[in-house]
Amino acid sequence: MDSRTDGGVAGEGPEAAAPSRARVLGAGISWSARWTVRWLVLVLGVVVLGRVVAYLWPVVLPVLLALLLATVLVPVARLLERRLRVPHGAAAGLAVLALVAVVVGGSVLLAPSIGAQLAEVAESASDGLEEVEQWVVQQSRFEVTRDQVEQAVDAAQERLRSSAASIASGVLVGINVVTSALVTTVLTLVLAFFFVKDGHRFLPWLGHVTGPRVGGHLHEVGERAWATLGGFIRTQALVGLIDAVLIGAGLLVVGVPLALPLAALTFVAAFAPIVGAITVGALAVLVALVTEGWVSALVVLGIVVVVQQLEGNVFLPWLQGRSLRLHSTVVLLAIVLGSSLYGVAGAFLSVPVAAVVAVVLRYLDEQVTVRTSG
Repeated sequence: MDSRTDGGVAGEGPEAAAPSRARVLGAGISWSARWTVRWLVLVLGVVVLGRVVAYLWPVVLPVLLALLLATVLVPVARLLERRLRVPHGAAAGLAVLALVAVVVGGSVLLAPSIGAQLAEVAESASDGLEEVEQWVVQQSRFEVTRDQVEQAVDAAQERLRSSAASIASGVLVGINVVTSALVTTVLTLVLAFFFVKDGHRFLPWLGHVTGPRVGGHLHEVGERAWATLGGFIRTQALVGLIDAVLIGAGLLVVGVPLALPLAALTFVAAFAPIVGAITVGALAVLVALVTEGWVSALVVLGIVVVVQQLEGNVFLPWLQGRSLRLHSTVVLLAIVLGSSLYGVAGAFLSVPVAAVVAVVLRYLDEQVTVRTSG
C-alpha cells in the first residue's frame, strides 16, 4: 500500500484531528492578551487626548463654540446671499453681527427687569427667613427661643463679614474669569466668522491632503457630523424657545418675579438637556417659594413638570426624529462627564461631542458591515 495513502488515512483519525486542551487554552489566552493590549493602547490614547485637550482648553473651547455657532449662522449667511445678493464674505460678517445684536439686545431688554425685581426678591427672601425662624421656634420639640435663632443668624452674618479678605480675593478671581470670558467670546466670534466664510473649503482641502481613499471617508464623516450638529443646535434652540415661552407665561400668570430672566435661562439651559431643565426648574420653584409662598411654588413645580413632559414626549421626538439617536442615559452620562472635566462649558459641549462620536461609530459599523458582507 502507498505510504502517502497510509499517512493520509492516519492523519484523518479522530486523535490527530482533535487539538489538545493545552493548545485550545493557549490559543484563548493569546487571543485575550492581544485584545487586552489593543484596548489598553486605545484607552491610553483617549487619556492622552483628554490631557492634550485640557492643556489646550483655552484654544479648544472657542474653536468648539465657533463650530456650533457656525452651524446656525451658515444657513443665515446663505439666505442673505440668495435673497439679498449679499457677497459671500459680507454675508458671513452680517450673520455674526446679527447674532451679537440679538444677544446684546436681549441682555439690554432684560437688565431693567432684573434690576427692578431683585430688590423685591431680596425683601421677600428676608420675610421668608423670618417666617422660617418663627416656624422653628413654634415647631421645635426642644427649648429653642427666638433669641437663640436670631443669635444663630447673627453669628452666620458675622462670620460672613469676617471673611471679607477671602471675598475680596474671590472678587479678583472673578475679574480674571470675566476677562478670560471676554477674550474667549471675541475669539469665538472671529473664528465663527471664518468658519462661516471659508468652512466649505475645509473638507475638500482635507480630502486633497489625505488622498482619495482616506479623504472620501473623512469627507463623508464630516458631512454627517456637520448635519448632526446643525440638527441638534436648531432643534434644541426651537425646543428651548417653546419651553421658555410656556414656562415664562406660567410664571407671569402666577405672578412670580424675574419671570422673563427665568424664561431666558430656560432657553439657554435647553442646550444642556435634562440637567439644564432640572436646574432652571428648581431655581424657578425656589424663587416662587421665597416670594409668593409654598402654594405658588407647587403651582410652578407643576408647570415645570408638565412642560418637561411635553418636551421629552412630544417636542423632542417630533422635532429631532432620528437625527441624533442618543439614549437619555448616554446624554446624562455625557453631561456629567463633561461638567466634571471642563465645568459649565463642558456640560454644554458634551452632548454635541457625544453626537459626533456616535456618528463616527455608526460610520465605522457601516464600513465593517460592508467589509464583512463580501
